[in-house]
Amino acid sequence: MSSDTTVTESYSWDDYETYSDYPSTSDNNATPCFQDDIYAFAQKYSPIVYSLVFVLAVVGNVLVLCVIRRYRVSQSGGACAFSLTDTFLLHLAISDLLLAFTLPLFAVQWAHQWVFGLTACKISGALFSLNRYSGILFLACISFDRYLAIVHAVSSGWKRNTCHAQFVCAVIWLICFGLSAVEITFKQVVEVETVGHQKAYLCQVWFNSVQWQVGLTMVSIILGFGVPLLIMLYCYIQIFRSLCNASRRQKRKSLRLIISLVSVFVICWAPYNCFQLADSLNKLGVVSGGCQFGHVMDIGILTTESLGLTHCALNPLLYGFIGVKFRRELVRMFKGLLGQRGLLGMEGWKQRRLRKTTGSFSSAESENTSYSVMV
Repeated sequence: MSSDTTVTESYSWDDYETYSDYPSTSDNNATPCFQDDIYAFAQKYSPIVYSLVFVLAVVGNVLVLCVIRRYRVSQSGGACAFSLTDTFLLHLAISDLLLAFTLPLFAVQWAHQWVFGLTACKISGALFSLNRYSGILFLACISFDRYLAIVHAVSSGWKRNTCHAQFVCAVIWLICFGLSAVEITFKQVVEVETVGHQKAYLCQVWFNSVQWQVGLTMVSIILGFGVPLLIMLYCYIQIFRSLCNASRRQKRKSLRLIISLVSVFVICWAPYNCFQLADSLNKLGVVSGGCQFGHVMDIGILTTESLGLTHCALNPLLYGFIGVKFRRELVRMFKGLLGQRGLLGMEGWKQRRLRKTTGSFSSAESENTSYSVMV
């Protein structure tokens, strides 16, 4: 085969990130890497996973937003009387919902092909990046808030003034929008060869330069995973040291949920970032590999990204199984909805709810670390 002969490239069937070409060897007489089985696997695997995650994420995060809204309405100080932790968790739930709303589009893509046009392709890709960055940054903010409250015993006045947290959240959204601009710039609807050498349109990131692709991938790994993870690890190591001799049981309870959130995030997204790093090293020539290596990378990125996407559906489950106060508030919300029998019944429920809320929150304030509807 001559060097200028056009051959079919090996595509990484990663629906959110860039596809990659893995040349089997530098020898001009080498056989090109055909990976039809990867696309066939994605057609069967991805629609089921994305549809299931979509349903669980929407139902779970809508319940989280309803509970937080109900809790906020019960507060008399307005938006700035809201808990710092709950403020960050509120934005985290919104971020997860934004990602979940894109999943049906990609489920249709893998079941058929991309039929929603270039604009929807770019927006969906941007929402995916937005969730990845904002999710771990909001978790890092929660970790830092717990670090200040427990290790340095920051006064409750700072804790109550969540206008600071709203400002931080606004800055985080702006930063994440800037980082997700890569998807808006490079996301394209491209025609690729599928099973049986048929043509199909997929929403993919298209880079004209390997250097650009590797560089932006490394920025994503460092800023979207590495640095925030180091911040969280530092905060929780210091917190554990501070709580070694602590006698307050509520402090330990309030930490259990936050640590679970961080642990699940790492378990969900660490494998995907590892495969992305290995893929980048291969493109730079640091790691050598041929068709078999490319096959492993394609399958690995596809499956680990699906694992990462399940994260947006797991947070509400953690709230329900670990967050005692969240579970209590959720039960009260359903009892209130089922117990509404006219205006008098509603008013009586509100009065009972207000009395319970006052007692509960006064106790939470005394702990300084459990002033949250989630823990």
